[in-house]
Amino acid sequence: MRAQDSAVCYRRGMPATPAWPPASTPRLFVDLPLGPDAAPIIDGAAAHYLLNVMRMKAGDPILLFDNISGEWLAVVADAAKRSLTLRIERQTKMIEPVPDLWLCFAPVKKARLDWIIEKATELGVARLQPVITERTIVERVKHERLEAQIVEACEQCGRTALPTLAEPVKLPQLLKNWPADRALLFADEAGGLPLARVEALAPAAILTGPEGGFTDRERDMLIAHAAVRRITLGPRILRAETAAIAAIGVWMAQHGDWSDL
Repeated sequence: MRAQDSAVCYRRGMPATPAWPPASTPRLFVDLPLGPDAAPIIDGAAAHYLLNVMRMKAGDPILLFDNISGEWLAVVADAAKRSLTLRIERQTKMIEPVPDLWLCFAPVKKARLDWIIEKATELGVARLQPVITERTIVERVKHERLEAQIVEACEQCGRTALPTLAEPVKLPQLLKNWPADRALLFADEAGGLPLARVEALAPAAILTGPEGGFTDRERDMLIAHAAVRRITLGPRILRAETAAIAAIGVWMAQHGDWSDL
């Protein structure tokens, strides 16, 4: 029903047909292929949340995505004490085409690292690559915790394709194995071109450093690499997490899926 039709119904004293599924419908990632004949069973922490926090019962809707086929509308067929059996109703979204942008970042302290992962996922990056630099304070990354952050961010923002989370790599090794056809946009505090003036169509990547920035030796190594393009993110010194998200936003507006809106 169109919005104007809904308004007419209300003026005539007729209740409008409610939106289905409602905007409040929970959205969940499931690590199994979905399709018209699937009957997913949700248990563990997800079931606890749906049953005890969301108070879901038989007939309630839920949106599912599997990182393979897109998003599907399901309803609760059976709600037990510790699990829910779902029934697929229809597909609501195809798997999305994600811009081929990587974020290469030096891991920072826990809360700020979580923020980088969450916001980069929301903004649409295809790959998250932790990079160990000479001044990186946090060298050990809890992969499972970051993957959980990615899934939660995708559930909240409506993504149907999860970004890849790579294992940490030291900067020299990253540059040694860098693909020749992918521009590496090096956010350099010492200067560079504004990102809006850099032609860096996909495939591309953004590199941001740790709290203390890159060392002179690392800067020389980066500048000497054929794929690297130095960029500046303005006249002020940004925190590592601010620099990462600012650069993604500018690139998405210029070359990513924001440019088509």
